[in-house]
Amino acid sequence: MPTLDRTKANPWVLKTPPGTSGYTMHVDEKDGRKVLVCSVGSTVLFYDARCIDDLHAMLKAAGGWVDLGGADEQKPAKDGTVEAWGRSPDNPVGGWYGLKKGLRGRFGVYVPPLMEALGLCELEHNPKNNRMRARQGAKPGA
Repeated sequence: MPTLDRTKANPWVLKTPPGTSGYTMHVDEKDGRKVLVCSVGSTVLFYDARCIDDLHAMLKAAGGWVDLGGADEQKPAKDGTVEAWGRSPDNPVGGWYGLKKGLRGRFGVYVPPLMEALGLCELEHNPKNNRMRARQGAKPGA
């Protein structure tokens, strides 16, 4: 796993892929599990921190660009997208990486910019329909 050493006092300051909204992420522990805490205004979302390594592995296996497809938990995710993978029973955790019921979606919006900041992926920054792919030579933990 990449060095996930940011705390609430020193979070990553990120922007959504189109660059329209800012948010922060930091690492904490919840119920004995390392989690990513994503703060978007007054809304706080939690993602299982292992999603970084797992998503990187999925992108490497895909071998090319993958649509982000961000969607709220209550909306279906488009097949073949990062969002759909982040909630699929076929992913390594067997379902949602999002941990806060009602706010488990938006995985394809908030996790990719963190992966870009960690140097693990290339990420598009268009107004809509962004994609990501594993960065050549990037290795988790590097």
